[in-house]
Formats: sequence, C-alpha cells, structure tokens
Amino acid sequence: MTKLRTMTATLALCAVAATANAEQTLRFGTDNNPDVFDNPQHACAGVFSNIMESATNGEINVEIFGNNQLGNASEHVQQVRDGIIHATLSSTGAMASYYPRIDVLNMPFAFANNAATYHVFDGAFGQALAADIEETLGDVVVLGFPDTGGFFAITNSKQEIASLDDMEGVRIRTMTLPSHQVIIQALGAEAYPLAWGEVYSGLQTGVIDGQMNPIPIISFSNFNEVQQYMTLTNHLFSPYTFLVNRAMYEGLTPAQQATMRLAAEECVAASRGLARIIEASDRGLAGLMETMTVTALNDETRQGFVDAAQPAFEAHIANNLDAKATELLDLMKSELGAANSQLYMMD
Repeated sequence: MTKLRTMTATLALCAVAATANAEQTLRFGTDNNPDVFDNPQHACAGVFSNIMESATNGEINVEIFGNNQLGNASEHVQQVRDGIIHATLSSTGAMASYYPRIDVLNMPFAFANNAATYHVFDGAFGQALAADIEETLGDVVVLGFPDTGGFFAITNSKQEIASLDDMEGVRIRTMTLPSHQVIIQALGAEAYPLAWGEVYSGLQTGVIDGQMNPIPIISFSNFNEVQQYMTLTNHLFSPYTFLVNRAMYEGLTPAQQATMRLAAEECVAASRGLARIIEASDRGLAGLMETMTVTALNDETRQGFVDAAQPAFEAHIANNLDAKATELLDLMKSELGAANSQLYMMD
C-alpha cells in the first residue's frame, strides 16, 4: 500500500510539473489605466485576457502592464518585436516610426459613421494592411484594429470653432505623425507636435491652445478642466493596431492560435462597445457639455473643412511615402465607397 501511494504521489507530482511547464505567461503592455470600464484600450485587453485564460484552461496567462509601466507606446512596439513583452495595442503615432505607411489611416473626413469604420478595418483593407505590417516588420502578427474611442474632436481654450476661419492661428497639439501636422495646417491652425505625457500641462500653461482626440480620451484625460471649447469635427478615426510577437504566436499550438484569434476579435468588439457607451454617458459628451461649449459642424461647413484638408493629405502621401502606401490608400478609398453608403441591416 505504501509503495502504491508513493507511486501515485510521484505520478501526481509529474502531472503537476508537466502542467506547470506547459503554462505560459503572455506579457501585455498598454498605455492607459488597467480598468476595463475606464477606457476602450483596457476593455479590449481585459476581454482578451479573460478569454485566453479561460478557454485554454490556464495554459496561457495574460499579465497586463498598464499606464506605461514598461515604457511608452513606441517602446512597447519594439518590446513586442524583441519578445520582451508579447502584446500591445499601438496607436498610429507609435507605429509610424516602425511602419510609416500607417499614415494612410489618417485620411481626414474619410468615414461617414462608426459602422463604416468597422466595415473597412474588418474587411479587405484591414486584411491587406495587417499583411503589409507583418511583411514589413517580420517579427509581429497583427490580430486586429481595436477602437481608440471613436472620431476625433478638437478642443481649445481660445475661441469657439464653428467655421474654417475660426481655426486660424489656434495652436493645436498633434502626434508626431506628419499627416496630422499637414491636416491641421491645411485647416489654418498651427500644428504643435507634443509628447502625450506633456499635453495636459501644455494646455494648462498655454503652451498649446488645444488638442484633438476621441471624446472618451478627452474625458478620461480631464481636458475639460483646461479647455473651454470643443468642436465635433469627426475629422479622423485612428484605431489601435493589435500586435503580438511572432515567435510567441508561432510557438502556440493550432488550437491556442485559434483561441488567440477569437480572443482578439472579442477584444476589438469590446473596445468598440465601450467607446460608444462612454460617448453616450455622463463620462462622454453629456458630461463634457456641462463644462464646455460644444459645437457641431453643419454639412456645408464640414465640406469646407474636407475641401481644405483632403487634397493636402493626399499630396503628402504621394510626395512622402512609397507606391505601396498609395496602393493601400487607393484600396481604403475603394472600401470607403461601399462602407459609407451601406445602411445597417440592408444590402
């Protein structure tokens, strides 16, 4: 009996050791507060983590490092490439130094509504963009394009912006993306590239008059404390790129890879859902309207913005990026035609 118990205990220990050896920890670096109810980025990361851990019976654990604990957004991309971390949700600004063609996503006034963005990034254009990123970088896999918070609005502390003339002389913070600077300058304002961590203090001290971001980001960054005016320009939609380390991904079993793809799809859906909820809640537009003057552009005024910005953007792409970027932009424009005209639940 003692010998049998000893053998049973040994087998049990071997099974535990084998299970432990099979377990993997996936390190996920992000920029924002690690709370799934706070921002679309962590709605995405949290849903991804939950599905990966539960659907693999704990074979893959996901450890999320929020608030730039392991570096800034650009450093996260390099860390994924090097295998220091395994996943990140990268903004277009962070991606640009590694993959300049990401700038094609910044075509101004491209989308008619949020549903059109889903159509474009989940369809042929999104697939072509993902494949080109993977081919260009070589050491990453792209799992999708989660929502950063929706369409961009412009805020400022100088004056209400209700027309193109009102943009004149307003100093607007942009990412370091060349296209963002081209667009703001084409609209008559002054583009002022500034690191994300310096934006609030820049607005507070008057180094910059304003900035542009989706409504959820404006809200959770408390920009309404230092900004008086907001204009619903809806001029940009700039998704995250969901990157994972290729060596890690290829080391998974086919079943684990399939689970990761499913988890990423649900992550994208969660980011979109929370973004729309925040926009409609007291944490979004309704709350911001209590402390800011909010202005929407009418169709005629919006067309004036479009006519000023789009030619400048397309000239920038043609003059500063390569033929592949132009090819991707042409595909995006082709997909936009169908996406912008499609009505929900109708062919």
